[in-house]
Amino acid sequence: MSTLPTSRKGQIKAVLFDFMGTCLDWHSSILPILPSPLSQDAKSDFALEWRQTYFDANVARSRSGESPEDIDTTHRQTLLDVLDKHPDIKPLFTKDVQDKAVAAWHGQKAWPDVSEALRKLKEERGWEIYVHANGTTRLQLNLVRSSSLNFDMLFSSELLGCYKPAPENYHRALELLKLRAEECVTVAAHAYDLRGAKAVGMKTVYVRRWTDDVREDQEVIRRENDAYLEDMRELDEAISKL
Repeated sequence: MSTLPTSRKGQIKAVLFDFMGTCLDWHSSILPILPSPLSQDAKSDFALEWRQTYFDANVARSRSGESPEDIDTTHRQTLLDVLDKHPDIKPLFTKDVQDKAVAAWHGQKAWPDVSEALRKLKEERGWEIYVHANGTTRLQLNLVRSSSLNFDMLFSSELLGCYKPAPENYHRALELLKLRAEECVTVAAHAYDLRGAKAVGMKTVYVRRWTDDVREDQEVIRRENDAYLEDMRELDEAISKL
């Protein structure tokens, strides 16, 4: 029987992952649902704009002190907001298309590098691995099923009562895990998330995904975090050095 390695740098016990964008290729899941008359480039541009509008809505809600909203509600409203900016294609988005587009966020596949990266963290390094992401618990349950990814626990903003990057979101997750911030690493493709994690004392690893952080300066992100990766293939090595 193989034994887990006991010698590693630092005191890392758990790795917390953002989910959509970081672990999941949301872009490829959304495009097939968009109206067929649109070109692939037009579909991609629309999806990216919808995604960014969703982020903007979460930021506005968080800043106003509002509690987390059901992610399906946010996705539907932001879809309508984007369509209002594109009246030329709005007629293509019938009620049926809108319903299917919102539902598509519940059926995403993993990026190809993720499954093996998680296996290494858990089986070879002996670290606990968690989803820690904005959204609903139902969404996360659906996504672990569609992606075939396995985690020890799912922490949603719905469950924790507030959105990341609010400090209380990270603190509540740490309280439930009975771990100190310095014992945990956050892995994300979103700079705002890692800034929130670092502010409470967690280690941070940024994973670059072309679908996310389209407004961010990657060189700034590279300097801000403990590690900056182009994918997750060497994630376990990067974390072992923290």
